Amino acid sequence: MSDAAAVRYPLILVPGMLGYVSLLGYPYWYGIVGALRKSGAKVFAIQVSPLNSSEVRGEQLLVHIRDVLAKTGAEKVHLLGHSQGALTARYAAALQPQWVASVTSIAGPNHGSELADFLARKAASGSLAEKGLRLLLAGFARVMAWLELGYKGPPLPVDISAAHGSLTSEGVAAFNRKYPQGLPEHWGGEGAGEVNGVRYYSWSGTLQPGITNRGGNRVDGPNLVCRIFARTFRREAGQCDGMVGRYSSHLGKVIGDDYPLDHFDIINQTFGLVGKGADPVRLYVEHAQRLRDAGL
Repeated sequence: MSDAAAVRYPLILVPGMLGYVSLLGYPYWYGIVGALRKSGAKVFAIQVSPLNSSEVRGEQLLVHIRDVLAKTGAEKVHLLGHSQGALTARYAAALQPQWVASVTSIAGPNHGSELADFLARKAASGSLAEKGLRLLLAGFARVMAWLELGYKGPPLPVDISAAHGSLTSEGVAAFNRKYPQGLPEHWGGEGAGEVNGVRYYSWSGTLQPGITNRGGNRVDGPNLVCRIFARTFRREAGQCDGMVGRYSSHLGKVIGDDYPLDHFDIINQTFGLVGKGADPVRLYVEHAQRLRDAGL
Protein backbone atom coordinates (compact mmCIF):
# COMPACT_ATOMS: atom_id res chain seq x y z
CA MET A 1 0.00 0.00 0.00
CA SER A 2 1.28 3.47 -0.93
CA ASP A 3 0.87 6.55 1.23
CA ALA A 4 0.52 8.81 -1.82
CA ALA A 5 -3.07 9.69 -0.90
CA ALA A 6 -2.89 9.04 2.85
CA VAL A 7 -5.15 11.93 3.76
CA ARG A 8 -5.64 12.84 7.40
CA TYR A 9 -9.40 12.28 7.39
CA PRO A 10 -11.58 9.52 5.86
CA LEU A 11 -13.24 10.03 2.49
CA ILE A 12 -17.00 9.50 2.19
CA LEU A 13 -18.25 9.03 -1.39
CA VAL A 14 -21.85 10.23 -1.86
CA PRO A 15 -23.74 9.00 -4.96
CA GLY A 16 -26.16 10.96 -7.10
CA MET A 17 -29.77 10.33 -8.10
CA LEU A 18 -30.46 6.61 -8.53
CA GLY A 19 -27.09 6.00 -6.93
CA TYR A 20 -26.06 2.86 -5.12
CA VAL A 21 -23.10 1.18 -3.45
CA SER A 22 -22.93 -2.16 -5.22
CA LEU A 23 -25.51 -3.84 -7.47
CA LEU A 24 -24.84 -7.58 -7.39
CA GLY A 25 -21.21 -6.72 -6.71
CA TYR A 26 -20.95 -4.03 -9.39
CA PRO A 27 -19.85 -0.71 -7.82
CA TYR A 28 -21.12 2.78 -8.49
CA TRP A 29 -17.59 4.17 -8.07
CA TYR A 30 -16.06 1.75 -10.56
CA GLY A 31 -12.35 1.26 -9.82
CA ILE A 32 -12.25 4.43 -7.72
CA VAL A 33 -12.61 3.05 -4.19
CA GLY A 34 -9.90 0.47 -4.81
CA ALA A 35 -7.50 3.02 -6.30
CA LEU A 36 -7.97 5.38 -3.38
CA ARG A 37 -7.47 2.64 -0.81
CA LYS A 38 -4.39 1.37 -2.64
CA SER A 39 -2.98 4.88 -2.36
CA GLY A 40 -3.49 4.86 1.39
CA ALA A 41 -6.82 6.64 1.87
CA LYS A 42 -9.62 5.44 4.13
CA VAL A 43 -12.71 5.35 1.93
CA PHE A 44 -16.40 4.75 2.63
CA ALA A 45 -18.90 4.47 -0.24
CA ILE A 46 -22.31 5.07 1.29
CA GLN A 47 -25.96 4.88 0.27
CA VAL A 48 -28.66 7.50 0.68
CA SER A 49 -32.16 7.59 -0.79
CA PRO A 50 -31.80 7.09 -4.55
CA LEU A 51 -34.77 9.36 -5.18
CA ASN A 52 -35.47 12.12 -2.69
CA SER A 53 -34.73 15.74 -1.87
CA SER A 54 -31.17 16.86 -1.20
CA GLU A 55 -32.21 17.75 2.35
CA VAL A 56 -33.60 14.28 3.13
CA ARG A 57 -30.51 12.70 1.60
CA GLY A 58 -28.37 15.14 3.59
CA GLU A 59 -29.93 14.06 6.87
CA GLN A 60 -29.16 10.45 5.97
CA LEU A 61 -25.59 11.45 5.15
CA LEU A 62 -25.21 13.03 8.58
CA VAL A 63 -25.99 9.63 10.12
CA HIS A 64 -23.27 8.05 7.97
CA ILE A 65 -20.80 10.74 9.01
CA ARG A 66 -21.48 10.06 12.69
CA ASP A 67 -20.95 6.36 12.07
CA VAL A 68 -17.65 6.88 10.24
CA LEU A 69 -16.36 9.25 12.92
CA ALA A 70 -17.23 6.70 15.60
CA LYS A 71 -15.75 3.80 13.62
CA THR A 72 -12.48 5.49 12.73
CA GLY A 73 -11.95 7.84 15.66
CA ALA A 74 -11.40 10.66 13.19
CA GLU A 75 -12.37 14.22 14.05
CA LYS A 76 -13.69 15.04 10.57
CA VAL A 77 -14.39 13.55 7.15
CA HIS A 78 -14.03 14.59 3.52
CA LEU A 79 -17.23 14.48 1.45
CA LEU A 80 -17.00 13.75 -2.28
CA GLY A 81 -20.39 13.95 -3.98
CA HIS A 82 -21.27 13.04 -7.54
CA SER A 83 -24.21 14.83 -9.19
CA GLN A 84 -26.98 15.28 -6.59
CA GLY A 85 -24.51 13.84 -4.11
CA ALA A 86 -22.76 17.22 -4.24
CA LEU A 87 -25.91 18.98 -3.00
CA THR A 88 -26.33 16.27 -0.38
CA ALA A 89 -22.78 16.87 0.84
CA ARG A 90 -23.24 20.64 0.84
CA TYR A 91 -26.29 20.29 3.08
CA ALA A 92 -24.46 18.10 5.60
CA ALA A 93 -21.47 20.47 5.70
CA ALA A 94 -23.72 23.50 6.16
CA LEU A 95 -25.48 21.91 9.13
CA GLN A 96 -22.46 20.31 10.82
CA PRO A 97 -19.32 22.07 9.56
CA GLN A 98 -17.33 20.86 12.56
CA TRP A 99 -17.61 17.31 11.20
CA VAL A 100 -16.46 18.11 7.67
CA ALA A 101 -12.94 18.95 6.48
CA SER A 102 -13.90 19.41 2.82
CA VAL A 103 -16.71 19.12 0.30
CA THR A 104 -15.89 18.19 -3.28
CA SER A 105 -18.56 18.56 -5.95
CA ILE A 106 -18.08 16.17 -8.88
CA ALA A 107 -20.34 17.13 -11.79
CA GLY A 108 -22.71 18.62 -9.22
CA PRO A 109 -25.71 20.68 -10.41
CA ASN A 110 -24.89 23.53 -8.05
CA HIS A 111 -27.09 25.91 -10.03
CA GLY A 112 -29.55 23.29 -11.28
CA SER A 113 -29.70 21.03 -14.31
CA GLU A 114 -31.13 22.14 -17.63
CA LEU A 115 -32.16 18.53 -18.18
CA ALA A 116 -34.32 18.70 -15.04
CA ASP A 117 -35.80 21.97 -16.29
CA PHE A 118 -36.61 20.38 -19.65
CA LEU A 119 -38.36 17.46 -17.96
CA ALA A 120 -40.34 19.88 -15.78
CA ARG A 121 -41.62 21.56 -18.94
CA LYS A 122 -42.29 18.43 -20.96
CA ALA A 123 -43.61 16.27 -18.12
CA ALA A 124 -45.66 18.79 -16.15
CA SER A 125 -47.31 17.68 -12.94
CA GLY A 126 -50.37 15.52 -13.61
CA SER A 127 -49.56 14.97 -17.28
CA LEU A 128 -49.41 11.54 -18.89
CA ALA A 129 -45.71 12.04 -19.52
CA GLU A 130 -45.13 12.85 -15.86
CA LYS A 131 -47.01 9.75 -14.73
CA GLY A 132 -45.00 7.60 -17.11
CA LEU A 133 -41.71 9.09 -15.89
CA ARG A 134 -42.71 8.50 -12.28
CA LEU A 135 -43.52 4.85 -12.99
CA LEU A 136 -40.21 4.39 -14.77
CA LEU A 137 -38.16 5.93 -11.97
CA ALA A 138 -40.09 4.09 -9.27
CA GLY A 139 -39.44 0.84 -11.12
CA PHE A 140 -35.73 1.59 -11.36
CA ALA A 141 -35.55 2.37 -7.65
CA ARG A 142 -37.39 -0.82 -6.72
CA VAL A 143 -35.20 -3.06 -8.85
CA MET A 144 -32.05 -1.38 -7.59
CA ALA A 145 -33.13 -1.94 -3.98
CA TRP A 146 -33.50 -5.65 -4.73
CA LEU A 147 -30.05 -5.83 -6.32
CA GLU A 148 -28.21 -3.66 -3.80
CA LEU A 149 -25.61 -5.68 -1.89
CA GLY A 150 -23.48 -2.88 -0.47
CA TYR A 151 -26.13 -1.31 1.77
CA LYS A 152 -27.40 -3.19 4.82
CA GLY A 153 -29.52 -0.54 6.55
CA PRO A 154 -33.30 0.00 6.73
CA PRO A 155 -35.34 0.73 3.57
CA LEU A 156 -34.76 4.25 2.33
CA PRO A 157 -37.71 6.55 1.54
CA VAL A 158 -38.41 7.47 -2.08
CA ASP A 159 -40.00 10.74 -3.18
CA ILE A 160 -39.73 11.22 -6.94
CA SER A 161 -41.29 14.70 -7.02
CA ALA A 162 -38.90 15.93 -4.32
CA ALA A 163 -35.94 14.42 -6.16
CA HIS A 164 -36.84 16.09 -9.45
CA GLY A 165 -37.65 19.41 -7.81
CA SER A 166 -34.30 19.38 -6.03
CA LEU A 167 -32.46 19.40 -9.37
CA THR A 168 -34.34 22.07 -11.34
CA SER A 169 -32.86 25.55 -11.57
CA GLU A 170 -35.70 26.86 -9.41
CA GLY A 171 -35.31 24.12 -6.82
CA VAL A 172 -31.55 24.52 -6.55
CA ALA A 173 -31.90 28.31 -6.35
CA ALA A 174 -34.09 27.85 -3.27
CA PHE A 175 -31.57 25.38 -1.84
CA ASN A 176 -28.72 27.84 -2.50
CA ARG A 177 -30.46 30.62 -0.61
CA LYS A 178 -30.36 28.43 2.49
CA TYR A 179 -26.94 26.86 1.94
CA PRO A 180 -24.74 29.25 -0.07
CA GLN A 181 -21.39 28.05 1.24
CA GLY A 182 -18.79 27.82 -1.54
CA LEU A 183 -20.99 29.24 -4.28
CA PRO A 184 -19.50 31.72 -6.79
CA GLU A 185 -20.74 35.30 -6.58
CA HIS A 186 -20.78 35.52 -10.37
CA TRP A 187 -21.84 32.98 -13.01
CA GLY A 188 -18.82 31.00 -14.16
CA GLY A 189 -16.61 32.18 -11.32
CA GLU A 190 -15.13 30.45 -8.30
CA GLY A 191 -16.57 30.42 -4.82
CA ALA A 192 -14.89 30.84 -1.47
CA GLY A 193 -12.30 28.13 -0.97
CA GLU A 194 -13.10 27.85 2.74
CA VAL A 195 -16.24 28.60 4.72
CA ASN A 196 -16.73 27.83 8.43
CA GLY A 197 -13.56 25.75 8.38
CA VAL A 198 -14.75 23.59 5.44
CA ARG A 199 -12.76 23.58 2.19
CA TYR A 200 -14.81 23.58 -1.02
CA TYR A 201 -13.71 22.12 -4.37
CA SER A 202 -15.32 21.08 -7.65
CA TRP A 203 -14.57 19.45 -10.96
CA SER A 204 -16.70 18.46 -13.95
CA GLY A 205 -16.57 17.52 -17.61
CA THR A 206 -18.04 18.35 -20.98
CA LEU A 207 -18.98 16.39 -24.06
CA GLN A 208 -16.33 17.00 -26.69
CA PRO A 209 -17.03 15.53 -30.16
CA GLY A 210 -14.11 13.55 -31.49
CA ILE A 211 -12.84 12.90 -27.97
CA THR A 212 -15.59 11.87 -25.55
CA ASN A 213 -17.36 9.79 -28.19
CA ARG A 214 -14.21 7.81 -28.97
CA GLY A 215 -12.33 5.13 -27.08
CA GLY A 216 -14.48 2.96 -24.84
CA ASN A 217 -17.42 5.32 -25.26
CA ARG A 218 -17.96 4.03 -28.80
CA VAL A 219 -19.62 0.98 -27.21
CA ASP A 220 -20.88 2.60 -23.99
CA GLY A 221 -24.64 3.17 -23.96
CA PRO A 222 -24.65 5.85 -21.22
CA ASN A 223 -22.46 8.06 -23.41
CA LEU A 224 -25.10 7.95 -26.14
CA VAL A 225 -27.73 8.81 -23.53
CA CYS A 226 -25.69 11.81 -22.42
CA ARG A 227 -25.33 13.01 -26.01
CA ILE A 228 -29.10 12.81 -26.44
CA PHE A 229 -29.77 14.58 -23.12
CA ALA A 230 -27.30 17.33 -24.08
CA ARG A 231 -29.75 18.46 -26.76
CA THR A 232 -32.04 19.78 -24.01
CA PHE A 233 -29.47 22.39 -22.92
CA ARG A 234 -29.84 26.00 -24.01
CA ARG A 235 -27.91 28.28 -21.67
CA GLU A 236 -24.97 25.88 -21.67
CA ALA A 237 -25.47 24.30 -25.07
CA GLY A 238 -22.24 22.60 -26.07
CA GLN A 239 -20.86 23.13 -22.55
CA CYS A 240 -22.34 20.26 -20.55
CA ASP A 241 -21.70 16.61 -19.72
CA GLY A 242 -25.19 15.58 -20.81
CA MET A 243 -26.83 16.22 -17.44
CA VAL A 244 -25.00 19.12 -15.80
CA GLY A 245 -23.65 22.32 -17.32
CA ARG A 246 -20.01 23.34 -17.08
CA TYR A 247 -20.58 26.58 -15.16
CA SER A 248 -23.51 25.25 -13.17
CA SER A 249 -21.06 22.79 -11.62
CA HIS A 250 -18.82 25.45 -10.06
CA LEU A 251 -18.29 25.36 -6.31
CA GLY A 252 -15.38 26.65 -4.27
CA LYS A 253 -11.99 26.08 -5.88
CA VAL A 254 -12.63 24.86 -9.43
CA ILE A 255 -10.06 22.16 -10.17
CA GLY A 256 -11.32 21.78 -13.73
CA ASP A 257 -14.63 22.20 -15.55
CA ASP A 258 -13.87 20.92 -19.03
CA TYR A 259 -12.41 17.47 -18.60
CA PRO A 260 -13.45 15.34 -21.61
CA LEU A 261 -15.85 13.25 -19.52
CA ASP A 262 -19.59 12.71 -19.68
CA HIS A 263 -21.75 12.51 -16.56
CA PHE A 264 -21.05 8.78 -16.16
CA ASP A 265 -17.42 8.82 -17.31
CA ILE A 266 -16.60 11.00 -14.33
CA ILE A 267 -17.32 8.03 -12.02
CA ASN A 268 -15.56 5.68 -14.47
CA GLN A 269 -18.77 4.11 -15.80
CA THR A 270 -19.55 1.81 -17.46
CA PHE A 271 -16.88 -0.82 -16.62
CA GLY A 272 -14.27 1.87 -17.17
CA LEU A 273 -15.43 2.48 -20.76
CA VAL A 274 -14.71 6.18 -21.17
CA GLY A 275 -13.68 8.46 -24.01
CA LYS A 276 -10.21 9.70 -24.79
CA GLY A 277 -8.28 12.48 -23.11
CA ALA A 278 -8.87 11.94 -19.39
CA ASP A 279 -8.42 9.27 -16.73
CA PRO A 280 -11.28 9.71 -14.23
CA VAL A 281 -9.72 7.41 -11.61
CA ARG A 282 -6.56 9.48 -11.59
CA LEU A 283 -8.60 12.60 -10.79
CA TYR A 284 -9.72 11.05 -7.50
CA VAL A 285 -6.25 9.89 -6.49
CA GLU A 286 -4.78 13.29 -7.38
CA HIS A 287 -7.48 14.98 -5.34
CA ALA A 288 -6.72 12.82 -2.32
CA GLN A 289 -3.09 13.88 -2.70
CA ARG A 290 -4.26 17.51 -2.92
CA LEU A 291 -6.14 17.12 0.36
CA ARG A 292 -3.13 15.47 1.95
CA ASP A 293 -0.82 18.27 0.81
CA ALA A 294 -3.25 20.78 2.35
CA GLY A 295 -2.83 19.01 5.69
CA LEU A 296 -6.30 17.51 5.50
